[in-house]
Amino acid sequence: MNGLELSLLQQVQVQIGSVIKGKAAQVADCLACLVAGGHLLIEDLPGVGKTTLAQALSVSLGLRFSRTQFTADLLPSDLLGVNVFDREAQRFVFKAGPVFAQVLLADEINRAGPKTQSALLEAMEERQVTVEGESHALPSPFFVIATQNPSEQLGTYPLPESQLDRFLMTIRLGYPDRAAERELLAGEDGRELLARLRPVMTPEQLLAAQAAARTIIVSPALLDYLQLLLEATRSGQWFVEGLSPRAGLAWLRAARAKALLAGRRHVSPEDLQAVAVQVLAHRLTARGGSGRGSSEQVRALIEAVPLP
Repeated sequence: MNGLELSLLQQVQVQIGSVIKGKAAQVADCLACLVAGGHLLIEDLPGVGKTTLAQALSVSLGLRFSRTQFTADLLPSDLLGVNVFDREAQRFVFKAGPVFAQVLLADEINRAGPKTQSALLEAMEERQVTVEGESHALPSPFFVIATQNPSEQLGTYPLPESQLDRFLMTIRLGYPDRAAERELLAGEDGRELLARLRPVMTPEQLLAAQAAARTIIVSPALLDYLQLLLEATRSGQWFVEGLSPRAGLAWLRAARAKALLAGRRHVSPEDLQAVAVQVLAHRLTARGGSGRGSSEQVRALIEAVPLP
């Protein structure tokens, strides 16, 4: 990747930070996720900026955006599209649904039923959808940015493990710190800030950055370290089941993107560690029936595995 594209990615971070106050680390993680070509799940309470962050990302990267509010009565056809009869042509034609965008914001994804949630699986994995036996390619690049409310809230359905695995990274925004919240309270409304955002990159430049991320060098020693970490997740000490090989590849993709955003041509152990919680926690189940893997458990695992 040339210096111009790296500079543009840094400008994207600054622009999003002007809307999402005090969350520079989370913004950087989101951008790394998209540079790695992965889908993003944002988990948190309503009102902390999940939807605003997704919109700011899509605008700043110059991507065509579509938002769908997931509800209990949302049908797969409402999301994917449907064949309708064209009287003039005397044939059925496909009417595309909101999934045919470069960024699909699946807002409150866990409020929809399992059937609708599973309708996204093919789109997320294959970048296509199949309706009545006919496949339709999705735009490129294509991302799902989903927001999810805490599972203990009423009217939510847990995402199946097969779908959680399709999200490259999960982040939590959390409450802003005191200074950031004061800036929010004293400043302009978020909708006004969003309305003034302009694209910093083009989709073509983002695709070039993704291609560059795939060329970031991974040394044999780094792969040794990654394998030790993967084996540790399978030891039974922290988690019921360990990471799959696909999860290991996802971890490496995220680390490559992190290195690229730092302006380096190689992956370091620190890159793997920096994205560990975001890539691993939603893929792992803690021992003792305490639910998904916590950030503390993932960090304990990282600390327990020495560098080779």
